[in-house]
Amino acid sequence: MPTSNGSDADLTSALAEAVRGAAADRTPLEIRGGGTHAGMGRPVSGTPLEMTGHRGVVDYDPAELVLTARAGTPLSEIEALLAENGQMLAFEPPRLGSGGTLGGAVATGLSGPRRPFTGAVRDFVLGARILNGQGEVLRFGGTVFKNVAGFDAFRLMAGAHGTLGVLLDVSLRVVPRPAVEAARVLDLTSAAALQQVADLMRRPLPLSGAFHDGQRLHLRLSGGRAGVQAATARIGGEAADLADWEAVRDLTHPVLAGGQGLWRIALPRTGPAGDFTDLPWDQGGGVRWLAAETPPAEAWDHAAALGGHIERVRGTAGPAFQPLTPALLALHRRIKAALDPDGLFNPGRMYAEV
Repeated sequence: MPTSNGSDADLTSALAEAVRGAAADRTPLEIRGGGTHAGMGRPVSGTPLEMTGHRGVVDYDPAELVLTARAGTPLSEIEALLAENGQMLAFEPPRLGSGGTLGGAVATGLSGPRRPFTGAVRDFVLGARILNGQGEVLRFGGTVFKNVAGFDAFRLMAGAHGTLGVLLDVSLRVVPRPAVEAARVLDLTSAAALQQVADLMRRPLPLSGAFHDGQRLHLRLSGGRAGVQAATARIGGEAADLADWEAVRDLTHPVLAGGQGLWRIALPRTGPAGDFTDLPWDQGGGVRWLAAETPPAEAWDHAAALGGHIERVRGTAGPAFQPLTPALLALHRRIKAALDPDGLFNPGRMYAEV
């Protein structure tokens, strides 16, 4: 079911020419999409490379559960097309604004509340076409679940924030929409809620969301009618509005919307949370949210000591990402040098040294 709205060759050629020109002049490029994820990275000084015109669904086969779309395609268009066919993106990308694109969702690697129950962005990327730092088109992966073509460079693109290459198009595995969904809320402290969620996740229950707002535990169930009804009876609590989960997904819930900045603190889900214990959490406890202009100075080392990391999702102050160890920084530099040897793409977006 192709729904492409332009010649792929023409669209790709224009972008490739721009990259080759930048490479010849040693001019850095700032890759721009819908701008909805601007708060997630450091400012980039470079010539804008606009991606919103590189849009359109290239191929979609509902029977095969595979969709390929250009990076500039609005998420809203993709989700509407999938909904028409009773399908969805399982990683539930947060919609941080009306202009969000597929490329932005993949490049930032940000997943929603379903992540611990269905998987992260990179788990659903089957393949990608990118432009490297010489303006060459590279294809990694494919459009099937089991693919041995090339290495997993397409998964490196998830969370690279455009620093490794220009995403041209992405092939994704999609999933059927659940037949029934229900939301429950329970009056539990954070510690009690974590224990409850851990117990529930050991059982074959159709959980698709577990969020604690600091006062109460919110659960979402998704699946067949009988399974959801049985799980609802087992869990108890009060019925809640499913629309609340839109706010959790899109980070507009009241406990996430306050302050000038929002910080995502990823921690081992079943491990201690230390100084972050009292913060609201999502993804079954794997993500803590701090609504503040900046985290406390000691928070970065504390997160690392707990086996986690911090990244900025909204705001402009402070470092955008957890500082790297020397070994990880060296690895980042080697990968960057392989795909973008002249450092053209989004230089300094994640770290000043890359």
